[in-house]
Amino acid sequence: MTVLIDPPAWPAHGTLFSHLVSDTSLAELHAFATSIGVSRRAFDLDHYDVAAERYDVAVAAGAVPVDGRELARRLGASGLRVPGRARRAAKADALLARWDALLPGARDVGVDLVERWHEPHRVYHGPEHLVHALDSLALLEGRPPGVPVDVAAPGRADGAAASHGPTRGGSGDGPGSAAATQLALWFHDAVHDGEAGRDEERSADLAVARLAGHLDAAAVAEVVRLVLVTTDHSPAAGDGPGALVSDADLAILGSAPDRYARYARQVRAEYAHVPGDAFRTGRAAVLRGLLAGGTLFRTPQGATLWEDRARANLTAELAALGSPA
Repeated sequence: MTVLIDPPAWPAHGTLFSHLVSDTSLAELHAFATSIGVSRRAFDLDHYDVAAERYDVAVAAGAVPVDGRELARRLGASGLRVPGRARRAAKADALLARWDALLPGARDVGVDLVERWHEPHRVYHGPEHLVHALDSLALLEGRPPGVPVDVAAPGRADGAAASHGPTRGGSGDGPGSAAATQLALWFHDAVHDGEAGRDEERSADLAVARLAGHLDAAAVAEVVRLVLVTTDHSPAAGDGPGALVSDADLAILGSAPDRYARYARQVRAEYAHVPGDAFRTGRAAVLRGLLAGGTLFRTPQGATLWEDRARANLTAELAALGSPA
C-alpha cells in the first residue's frame, strides 16, 4: 500500500494545495492524514486536500511524491477514485438537501445517516452507491433524478398529510410506497460492517429507532420490510415496492462496462484486507450465485434497462477472475 502526493498546485484560501491519496486503502489514507495532523474536514471522498505548508511534512512521513497525472492514474486504477460529477452529488451537503426534501423536520436523522454513509472503511458501499441507488429508483419510478417524493407519502406520525398513492412497480404497491422505497434505500446499508445478513438486520433496526416519532408505525414497518428485501434481493411475486428497491440496489450491475469495472475495483478495495486468492474465490462464488439465481431485475423497467448488460458484466468479471461462469 502506498500513499501518494502531488505538488502543491491547486489554489484556494490564499495558498496552494496538494492531493493526498492511497492507491489501495482509504483506511490507510485516513490513518496517514491523522498522523501528519491533517483534519478529516480536508477529506473529499477519495483524497485529502493538503496545504502547501504540509507538503514536506507529508513527504517526510512517507508519502511518495508524484506528478498530478501519475497520481490520477494510480487513483483510478485503485478503484478508490470518485469522478467529479459523482463527488458533487455524494457530498454531505448535497445528500442532506435530498434528505431534508424527503423527510422535513428530521435533520438529525439525516445527519446521522450521511455520517454513516461517509464512514472511512467504505469504498463501494459509500455515498456514491447511495446516490446511484436513489437515482436508479427515480428512473424506475418515472421521476427526475434527485427529486424526492415528500415523506408525507408513507404516513407522517402526526397524520398531517395524505398519501401520494401507489408507485409504478406493479401490483402490491401500498399507499405512500414511493417515499417508503426511498427511505429504505437511505437505510439499507446504513450499517455496513461486512457481515452479510446481519448488516441488513442492523440497518433495519436503525430504521426502527430513527424513524419512530417521524412516521407512523405502519410506515416504519414498511420501510423495515423493504430494507430487509436487500438481504437476498428476492421480493415476493406482486411486491412492487420490494421489486423497486431490489432493482435500484442492483442497478450498478447493469451499468456501462467502464463503470462496472470501476465498481469491481471498488469492491476489491473495500476488501483490501482479504488475500487475493481468498477474495477471488469468494467473489467468484457471489457472481456465479447472481448468474444462477434467475432474473436479476424484478420490475419490467429494470429488466429492460439492465438485465442483459448485467449478465454480460458479471460473466466478464468471472472470466477476469479466472473462473468459469
